[in-house]
Parts: sequence; C-alpha cells; structure tokens
Amino acid sequence: MLLHQPGPVEEAALTLSEDAPLPEPGAGQVRVRVHTCGVCHTDLHTVEGELAIPHLPLIPGHQIVGTVDAVGPDAARWQIGQRVGIGWMNQVCGQCAYCRRGQENLCPQARFTGLHISGGYAQYALAHEHFVYALPDAFDDVAAAPLLCGGIIGYRSLRLSGIEPGGRLGLYGFGSSAHQTIQIARHWGCEVYVFTRAAEHRRHAIELGAVWVGGAEEDPPALLDAGITFAPAGWIVPRALAHLRPGGVLAINAIHMSPIPELPYSLLYGERVVRSVANFTAQDAEAYLRLAAEVPVQTAVEVWPLAEANTALRRLKHSEVRGAAVLQV
Repeated sequence: MLLHQPGPVEEAALTLSEDAPLPEPGAGQVRVRVHTCGVCHTDLHTVEGELAIPHLPLIPGHQIVGTVDAVGPDAARWQIGQRVGIGWMNQVCGQCAYCRRGQENLCPQARFTGLHISGGYAQYALAHEHFVYALPDAFDDVAAAPLLCGGIIGYRSLRLSGIEPGGRLGLYGFGSSAHQTIQIARHWGCEVYVFTRAAEHRRHAIELGAVWVGGAEEDPPALLDAGITFAPAGWIVPRALAHLRPGGVLAINAIHMSPIPELPYSLLYGERVVRSVANFTAQDAEAYLRLAAEVPVQTAVEVWPLAEANTALRRLKHSEVRGAAVLQV
C-alpha cells in the first residue's frame, strides 16, 4: 500500500500497487517476507501528514511479523526461514554518544520502519539485523504483530513512569498499547485506573482488571503514583498531573501531540515529573517479548486484508478498534 500524498484517511490516502520493486538487503540488513503487520497511531500520523515525511511514495507499517527471506552482506544473526518481527526502530548509526551509552532510541541518525525505510503494508520489508527480533512461539502471526510497537513502547513507558509493584497507575487512552500495558501492570500487582471515552474501551479495561474507569476530566478515587498518556491530546496533560500524588511521574507515550495548554505551577510542584517516551531500544523489545510470553499477554485483534488498510486506519482514528488492528498480507 503506497502513500503518494498525505491526506485524511477518510479519503483513502493509501493506494494498492503491484509495481513496487523487490527490495534487496544491504550490508547488515535482512529481508522479511511479511505475514502480518499491525496498524499503529504512528501510521495514522504518517498517512495524514502530521509527521515530517522524508520521501514519497512511502509504504507505512512497522509492526511486522514474517519470515527471513534473504540476508545482506555481513548479516549473520538470522537464517533464511526463521520467523521474526520488525518494529519502529530500523537502523541507527551505532557511533554517536547516544548509541554508545545505550540510548540508541535517541540516535539523531536513526531511521524508522514505515517512515525512512519502506514498511510492512507490503509483501517484503527490510531492517538491520540488530532490530529484528525472535518471536515467542506462544503468539501466532496475528497475535504477535501488536507486540512489536504498542507492546514494546508501552513496556518502556511503564519503566520510565517509575511505577512499582502494587502501585496506583493511570492509563489515558485504551487502544493497542494500553490494552497490553494494563496486563503487565496487573502482572506486577498494580491498581490500574483507566481514562477513556469510548464505552467499548471502558468495558475492555474492566475485563482486563482496571479497578476504575472514567474520563480524563474526572477525578479518580485516589491519587496515582504514575500515569501514562497514550492519546495525542495535549489537554490531557494538566488533567493527568492533577491526578498524581507528589513525586509522581507522568510519561507521555506519543510521537505527535496537540499543544499542551498553559498550566499552573501548582500542578508540577511537589516534585511531580512530566517526561516523554521516545522510540525504544532493541533491549526493550527483547525484554518485552520475553515478558509478554511469561504473563502471557492476550492481544485483542481485529484482522483486515492488506487492501483494506484505509478502513483499518479510519476505524483506528475514530476509536472504533477494540484492542489492535492487524493487516494480513
């Protein structure tokens, strides 16, 4: 599925093409024959032009499950025929100060799947072997796809929020990432409070163990130790800060967000912290995939054929997806 010009998903911005050339893996890269690809809010931001797009046409998609089909020069980690996953991070420089200190997610030369490198809304995709992951056998191709971005970035957000086992955690928005994150938090014995508007999302949150559900404009029955916002809506930030105890942390899990409104200093005072969550590392991915199999995380999935990518994105935009949407190639 090709994006020739960004535009509203309601106008079917993606077009099906059979003319894309077969990508050839370069040094350190592997080529994966795509089986499934998860649909992510970042895909929506890309297709609608809310992210800077380095080139057109572009193939979106970065939650890829498939089998290794070819390996490039100097790529020795994977063998043809292995089932693997590819996520958002596709390649980094490996030499900068961020890469050297284990913060490859902040590499200024990072290249991302479905943005710089053609993504998984296609039959084949490329990635550097460092950002290709073994998948637990417990997950079939459909169930595994949402793990590869929503799950991993949710896990990183949990860690950066500083939530401890048994703590009170707020989740703002309840889609692909949050419905996995709540399962990890419950595995750690946390009380989880979910803020979401959609009635079906509220029901889903209760099914997965939320102790309370409501809207972001409502106050939960207790102050929270940590919060994670998944919705790209800046107005939620002051509300989420007001729900935190002194010393609490609000992690913002969003690559694109509407402006955060002016807020009184009293919402930050008391050593409350606001921090963004940017991308993830290969170590995050490998740790989360192991943990997801241990829990085990149950991904709720709506499956669409590749040709219906516009429909899946439109449903995602309007909060009509229960859990995650996955394209089957």
